[in-house]
Amino acid sequence: MARILCAWSPLWAISNWRRRNPSDAPASPFALIEQARGTRRLAAVDRAGRKLGLFVGQKATDAAAIAPELVTAEAEPEADAQALSALTDWCVRFSPAVAADDPDGLFLDISGVAHLWGGEARLLADFQARLTANGLAFRAAIADTPGAAWALAHYGQDGAIAEPGRQISLLAPLPPAALRLAPETAAQIDRLGLKALAQLFVIPRAPLARRFGIETLTRIDQALGRSKEALSFRRPPNPWFARLAFAEPISTPEDMARVAFDVAAKLCRRLETEGQGARRFELCFHRLDGHVAPLTVGLSLAARDPARIAKLFAPKLETIDPGFGIEVVTLEATEVEPVSGRQARLDSLLEATSAEGLAPLIDRLVNRLGEDRVWKARAVESHVPEQSAVPGPPMAAPLAGWDPERPRPLRLFRRPEPLEFVSAPVPDDPPLQFRWRGQLHRVRRAEGPERIGEEWWRGAIDEVRTDHIRDYYRVEDEAGGRFWLFRAGLYAEGVAPKWWLHGLFA
Repeated sequence: MARILCAWSPLWAISNWRRRNPSDAPASPFALIEQARGTRRLAAVDRAGRKLGLFVGQKATDAAAIAPELVTAEAEPEADAQALSALTDWCVRFSPAVAADDPDGLFLDISGVAHLWGGEARLLADFQARLTANGLAFRAAIADTPGAAWALAHYGQDGAIAEPGRQISLLAPLPPAALRLAPETAAQIDRLGLKALAQLFVIPRAPLARRFGIETLTRIDQALGRSKEALSFRRPPNPWFARLAFAEPISTPEDMARVAFDVAAKLCRRLETEGQGARRFELCFHRLDGHVAPLTVGLSLAARDPARIAKLFAPKLETIDPGFGIEVVTLEATEVEPVSGRQARLDSLLEATSAEGLAPLIDRLVNRLGEDRVWKARAVESHVPEQSAVPGPPMAAPLAGWDPERPRPLRLFRRPEPLEFVSAPVPDDPPLQFRWRGQLHRVRRAEGPERIGEEWWRGAIDEVRTDHIRDYYRVEDEAGGRFWLFRAGLYAEGVAPKWWLHGLFA
């Protein structure tokens, strides 16, 4: 069963404005103004302003008449959205699955992670205490569903925790607006005297849908867990997650290297228990000031060796600025797949041993040089030389290769290079000699031609041209050098053929 934490800040825009402008923070009452429907209206109001009767959406002129002492500033919704995105990233220290609830809240899927704090109550208390210490007041609640958690956070008791499967008793006294209904629907329900959700729960479904719309039924079912609700998590929910918290912040490179191994060992024990390995790991250092410093490493083969993983992270630790100290470190594994330790056949064992011996070297090269700089050519279905191979993972299993009856050079040039002083009988004989990069080569042996045309089926057939046809030859010169060259286009009387060198054989 899922467990969802919903957090909501009724003063999100106000708190963020004051954090962005600490030296200009005005006294209460204070409000933010935005242009809406051609009129300047209140976009956010602090607690003092609300006590005076001001509310969001009110005309700025009416608010000034009610509270002449009201101080205002321009709303900054783009900055508030960026702050919410940053807060979502910060919350990774509590759960790997965090979703923003625009414009002033968020959801955390805490299924399976509450035990790291000693229970949901301690997790919730720690979560709110850290936000309060940073000047952010949030109401929060925990329930089985996003709908129920949202209702309790917005209209229930702050810090409410619904026991698994028993949230209906906490939802019953809440107003119908707690279902996240459209404002007009909530107002209509209120006008009919239905002040609590308990009254809606006992109304038969068919009359309820006819009177208030199918959305009302959907929201009730989502809140009670009868139907699923999809959340747009900033990153996909991932059960392969480990966390370490420290009584005292750490900052030295030696301590960071040590905790990188410790958190890797913690996660790898789980992977080993489940017979799994991972190809990618993300290590995050959470600083005291809320900044998150992530590091990522990739493996060519799925593995679960903490020493090997920590060794890959080691060269990157020098890029981490610990600031005033690091209080939490998290590690997340992705691209998880089964890793079997059983031997099937002797030949497969020898092949696996060779691959596993090469994998650590490849991993170090990839993580030091970059994934786009270490790769292995992979054959694809195309007879056009430039399109017959693409970069692939360096340790990927070999796929169908090239036709052995039509060998291809080990080194294929990115662009064919022109040849000079080519002498060849016509129309289909190989060249007798050619000059390449200033050096004359006399041909001793030759094979060909092999005619290769463009893939006309990939484009308009009317655009196919004979000058896109190539006649390839495999030739060997007197010094033993072997070349792959071609004549462009069909032979034409009175037209000098153009010759190109496309690759070199070993």
